[in-house]
Amino acid sequence: MKQRILLLFTVFALTACKRESKISSSDWTILSSRTQFKEHDGVLELKSGNFTYNFKQSQTPFKKIILLNASMAGYISELGAENVIIGVSSPEYIYSAKIQNLIKEGKIQNVGSEQKYDVEKIISMKPDAIFTNHIASFDNTYELLKNNGIQVIFLDEYMEQRPLEKTAYIRLFGEFLGKEKEAERKYQEIEKNYSDLKKLASASKEKPVVLANEMYGDVWYLPGGNTSVAHYISDANANYIMKDNKDEKALTMSFEEVYAKAGGVQYWVNAGSHTSKKEMAGMNPLYGKLEVFNKGKIYTIAGKEKLKANDFFESGVVRADWVLKDYIKIFHPELLPDYQLTYMKELQ
Repeated sequence: MKQRILLLFTVFALTACKRESKISSSDWTILSSRTQFKEHDGVLELKSGNFTYNFKQSQTPFKKIILLNASMAGYISELGAENVIIGVSSPEYIYSAKIQNLIKEGKIQNVGSEQKYDVEKIISMKPDAIFTNHIASFDNTYELLKNNGIQVIFLDEYMEQRPLEKTAYIRLFGEFLGKEKEAERKYQEIEKNYSDLKKLASASKEKPVVLANEMYGDVWYLPGGNTSVAHYISDANANYIMKDNKDEKALTMSFEEVYAKAGGVQYWVNAGSHTSKKEMAGMNPLYGKLEVFNKGKIYTIAGKEKLKANDFFESGVVRADWVLKDYIKIFHPELLPDYQLTYMKELQ
């Protein structure tokens, strides 16, 4: 049940709306419309959503950090900087084997869960910084941490809709961890891979029709046409059923509304983490009425799961190229004949 709640949260997270316009100053390193940073006069200035930060040279690079969101572990792992992590919340959702080993060795502490953080423990650990998404209901906790001299940094990576803008946050983590060159090199690598893959996909004359996500209760949270899911499908040269929609958020629809749009669908992607079509139909018999359920191909995001942890939400946040490669393999298998899926898994 908790995994389904996490997946539901991710649906909203992947399809949330944008909030700010771009800053035009050429001095800024622009990650996205909501996040940018620059260095000036010995200060690292960060603008993240509605928050602004200024870090003196003496404050960075950070040597001890705490992560309150598993998705951020993907950036740290990609930079090979797992040893700077001293605490995480909800460690059962972290996929990284190296981080899990550090937890077992006691080098990384469990500081609570998404329901409640162990504030006293966090304060006693004296981290250089805590990275988290801002959750209004935790404002009192954040204030208490700040009053005890702990830097809390709010990031909006989960709200980014363009895959490479989500990847770009690795450049910010590179600044914070003294790994600027490694981060820039990694970003350039992923960006080039993504561009090359997109070009490869565009060579295919076939553009299959695609359905995405699934129902939770009586509602189908269908990604809007300007969400990251829609961008991936488009960049993989396929036709998403909501491609003409302009929303950057999830569209709430009934099964009947989706059914009316699902004629001719050949592929159904991001269909949760079900174990089989039988199990899927058992949870929601309505699925059996869809043509794609009976005649098409269905793919879940369960390709790299360990108990409650799913690497799609961790390394997949950073490796936009690997995610795109999965979608291309699904829609145009002839273009990548020797490639095996990384995050996706065909449902039998």
